[in-house]
Parts: sequence; C-alpha cells; structure tokens
Amino acid sequence: MPRHVLAIDQGTTSSRALLFDEAGKVVATAQKELPQHFPHDGWVEHDADGIWRDTVQVSREAIAAAKVAPGDIAAIGIANQRETTVLWERATGRPVHRAIVWQDRRTAERCRELQRSGAAALIAARTGLVIDPYFSATKLAWLLDNVPNARARAERGELCFGTVDSYLLFRLTGGAVHATDAANASRTMLFDIRAQHWDAELLRLFGVPASLLPDVRDNAGDFGAATSDLFGRAIPIAGMAGDQQAALIGQGCFSPGTIKSTYGTGCFALMNIGAEARASRHRLLTTVGYRLHGETAYALEGSIFVAGAAIQWLRDGLRVLDSAASSAAVAAESGPSGIYLVPAFTGLGAPHWVPEARGAIFGVTRDTTGGDLVRAALEAVCYQTRDLLDAFAADSGMKPAAMRVDGGMARNDWMLQFLADMLGVPVERPALNEATAFGAARLAAAGAELCASPGDFGASWQLDRRFEPAMSADRRDKLYAGWKHAVETVKDYTAG
Repeated sequence: MPRHVLAIDQGTTSSRALLFDEAGKVVATAQKELPQHFPHDGWVEHDADGIWRDTVQVSREAIAAAKVAPGDIAAIGIANQRETTVLWERATGRPVHRAIVWQDRRTAERCRELQRSGAAALIAARTGLVIDPYFSATKLAWLLDNVPNARARAERGELCFGTVDSYLLFRLTGGAVHATDAANASRTMLFDIRAQHWDAELLRLFGVPASLLPDVRDNAGDFGAATSDLFGRAIPIAGMAGDQQAALIGQGCFSPGTIKSTYGTGCFALMNIGAEARASRHRLLTTVGYRLHGETAYALEGSIFVAGAAIQWLRDGLRVLDSAASSAAVAAESGPSGIYLVPAFTGLGAPHWVPEARGAIFGVTRDTTGGDLVRAALEAVCYQTRDLLDAFAADSGMKPAAMRVDGGMARNDWMLQFLADMLGVPVERPALNEATAFGAARLAAAGAELCASPGDFGASWQLDRRFEPAMSADRRDKLYAGWKHAVETVKDYTAG
C-alpha cells in the first residue's frame, strides 16, 4: 500500500516539492526560485505558465531524489501563495496574462472608490476582509477590464479564474478539475465565509461572471488526480490549502486560542478561533482556517506584507548584505542604533491597512552602517508582529501562552530572541520548520484516508528551541513606542 505523500509548496519566491514518508518525515526536497516581474511602480507579476513548469520539474526531482516509485505515492497535497490571481483559457490551460501577485497595488484607486461607495460593511460582513488591493476580487476585475476580449470571453465561458492552487490543480488534472478549497476561496473577497458559497451580490459588485469560478471543496478530500504522463501514474490529489492555513495545520493549531506566525516574504499570523466566525474590532481579518467533513474552523489573521522581502531588498537592492543567512550575525554585531525601518514597500497591512504607504527609515546619521539597516529590518518584523499580537489580544481577550513560528526567517536565532523580547511571550520553533508543506501533506494524507484526520499524520508537534523573553518591560515599551511613532509618521506623510 502506498504510504508516501508529495507536498507541493508553491510560494511567492520559489516553487518547492517535498516528499514525506508515513511517519511525516521529509525524505527529499527540490526547489526552484521564482522570477519576479515589476512592470510598473507597485505592480508585481508572476509567469503562471512558468510556475506550472517549475512545479512539475521540482516534483519530479523530489521523487527521483527519494528513489521512490510513483506507485509508492499515495497522494499529492498543494499549498500555495494566496490571493495571487490567474486567468486562463479553459480549452488550453494557457494564462491570458501574467498572474497578478498578492503584493500588487495596481487596484488601490478602485479600492478607494469602493470605500467611498460604502461597500466596506457588506464586504466585511460577507467575507471577513477589509477592502484592499491585497485580495483577489479587484485583481480579477482589472484583468477582465484590461486584457483584450477577456470580459467577452469570460461571459462566453471560455476562461477560468483561480488562485494558484486552482491553476495548478487544473493543469495537474489535464483540465478535468476546476476547483479550490474553502480556505483559499475565503481570500478572494467573493466568498461568503459563513454561508460557505460564492456570493452573488459580491460578484455583481466586482463584475465577475459566475462561470469563471472554481468549485469550492473541503481542504481534505477528492480533488481528482494528476495525469499519468506527469509522474508515471495517476496520483490522487487529496489536500489543498493556502500557505498560511496549511502552516496553521502543520503547526498543530487545532484548538481555539492557538496561534502561529509564518515568516517568509511577508509575515502572517493566524489564531484559531473555533467554529464561529467572529468579526475583528481591531482591523484583523476573519478567515477560514480550514474546512473538514463540511465543518469549518475559523481564524483571525494579521497580514504583514514585508518581512523576508526587506532582507532580500537589503541583499539584492542595496547590496549591504551578502546573504539572508548572515543577517543574524550582522545584526548582532551592529548593536542598538536607534534606527527604525518601516518596510511599507507595498503598503501597510494589518492592523493599519494603508495601501498607499511607502517605506521609510528614521534616525539615520553619518555613523549609520549597512549592518544597522539589517538590524532595523529584523527588528521591524518583530515590531509588526507585536502590532498583530496586541490586536489579537484585544479581539479575543486572550494572550497566547506562546507564539509558534515557522518559515525561512524562523531559522534566524537573533530575530526570534528579539521577537520574544518584544512580544513578552515565549517563541517556539518546531523541530520541523516546513510547516506549510507539512500541513499540505497532512491534508493529503487525511483526504487519501491514510489517517483519520490531518493531525494524525506524522509525529505530534515537537519543539526545536524555545526563546524566552529577556528584555525589561521598560526597555520593551520604549522601543515599541518609537516604532509606533515611526509608523504614524509614515501614515501622516501618506495622507499628505
């Protein structure tokens, strides 16, 4: 009986494949970096067809590296960058335009129009989201209005819309399945998270034909099968979730009040709030955490648009850093400098939601070094997480016992210690840092009935290292007050 699970982790900056054995251990990985396209200020695009080719390539490489026969793979699970919007031909699977990435700000003016029209209350009530270019609906509307003949073709049923999960699923199944999962659907701004269906009123508001939309399914179950020409046999696709919900599952956050924060290109913190979709009073998002056997667990989410992207900018743009891995040592050597870097390169996310904001650096002197900027960028990630944790506590009335972390930046010990200091709660890094891929594997294992539920696949959550707060409360409050002043200055400048 096949016991391995292939997890596809398609992220903002790379496409990855990981093969897990029945104990939940990684036996092989493969990865390919994803080129970024910036055609105009604030615009971010990906080549969706390139994502497809890379996904097949890394999946084949992982299978080959593991020396596992296709017949030994029980199922495929998919985790994906969320909100990124793809429009493609139903007949061929070819995209009609580059994918518009979640970071893209081109629809900021349309979002302002929606705010002025009074649509915010309807959108919040149905979707749990705030009006922002981050989400898929205005991106899709832009494609329909700006790609030649796209709207007419959509009305004739010739095109399909989906986030990256849907697009990969469509291509993997040879066009047989056009579907998504409830968690990804909840990020489009077109899905009623309480009624659990596409919302006709929102479709009219955004001018989206219903024929474009994928079927919405549970996160674990039957999503069809990858065609036999891809991996040597038809392999069931049995689990799917947006990357942050996949990480929630991978981190074992199945109980209300548990919280995880993933540090990659951006930072996304999710708190499980159980079976009731409670609205946030502090500009967090209410979203689908996961849906299993028709039962939905909801989450509060705080979204930070720039985390690891700031380190990438310092490395590739300013060239003050040799590698992302060296940032911990550089920060430790630089010492406190009083510099605040507000990395609003693509606007401010939660809890501020200012899409027009841009980045700023405060406190620069003649003595300022590149190392000071590296340290300030890492500190900014921690300050932004503190913004979110305070909002979580105000909404839920609970302060978590610990923050579970994962993602590429979670390997940075210096940052995690400063994070614990700034939050005032322990920070826990798991032994398996691949929470997103592990969550996709867990869903696929459950969907393929290798186990009763996602939490039953692999070993229970295990700690690698726990970072305890060591900073005095006075020092913490003083540093955080400086951060809040810097952010308010950026917001004032933006308001002009």
